Amino acid sequence: MTRLSDAEIDEQLRDGEWTREGDAIVREYELRDFAQAMAMANRVAAAAEEAGHHPDIVVHAYKHLRLTLSTHSEGGLTAADFALARTIDAL
Repeated sequence: MTRLSDAEIDEQLRDGEWTREGDAIVREYELRDFAQAMAMANRVAAAAEEAGHHPDIVVHAYKHLRLTLSTHSEGGLTAADFALARTIDAL
């Protein structure tokens, strides 16, 4: 998998909820409560396992979920990160 250029990353991020933080993309969710945050984390985990591409998942502050995607083996963002982001968005 090849790292994306800054222009390609900017294009992928346009009109979406994900933001860039260095060599990763991040999305924050505020759910109704802790149970909802954990349920969403589990749905993300199942989708990531199916895709063979795994985000960092952090449940914090009771009902907040933070997802971070990056292709560590490539040292940055690749098409796999944005494909998984789109899958997560559809959850």
